[in-house]
Amino acid sequence: MKDFLTLYWHHILEAAYTHLVYVLVSVAIAFTVSIILGILLSRVPRWANIILPLLSLFQTIPGIVFIGLLFLFIGIVPATIITALAIYAVFPILKNTYVGIIEVDESCKEAAQGCGMSGFQTLMQVELPLALPAIISGLRMSLVYTVSWAVLAAMIGLGGLGDLIFAGVGSNNNYLILAGAIPAALMAILCSLAIDLLREVLIPKPIRLDIK
Repeated sequence: MKDFLTLYWHHILEAAYTHLVYVLVSVAIAFTVSIILGILLSRVPRWANIILPLLSLFQTIPGIVFIGLLFLFIGIVPATIITALAIYAVFPILKNTYVGIIEVDESCKEAAQGCGMSGFQTLMQVELPLALPAIISGLRMSLVYTVSWAVLAAMIGLGGLGDLIFAGVGSNNNYLILAGAIPAALMAILCSLAIDLLREVLIPKPIRLDIK
């Protein structure tokens, strides 16, 4: 094992870095799109009954099939895997954002309006802060799922920890499989812990205490 790590440590670090970049970039794109779309849908709920089920269909498409289709149109470039991962990552964040906003108590919004707040101020200072627990929960799901989905980048030659896993499977080398699987698992755990820290920082203490 020591000899293996000596020989492959730079490959493992490079694969882990590529994997993490795919995850962070795709989730950042998905988060931005989801927040904007979630706010818009909360203003026109009837559209949510069309858009949310439509987006949920993408969750049922096998990842390798969807990535393969994008490969035909985009080619072997990082944008292929990032686009696929971002689309998969959108749904949990979008759904939780929409649900979190529409479930804000009407009395809270009425109180904000009674204090002279505009619609935008009410959204930014009342609705979004109260919806944050749900939004962050969706972000956690997307981030952890995307860590595992990003393994598929190796299927079209775009690197990541999947390279090590698939190489290990193809050569029946358990060390290579573990060299890809263990960092991916640790990455998912660290991402989850980072979201916990973000939750503590962003969500006001009274709201955290109320939802426990």
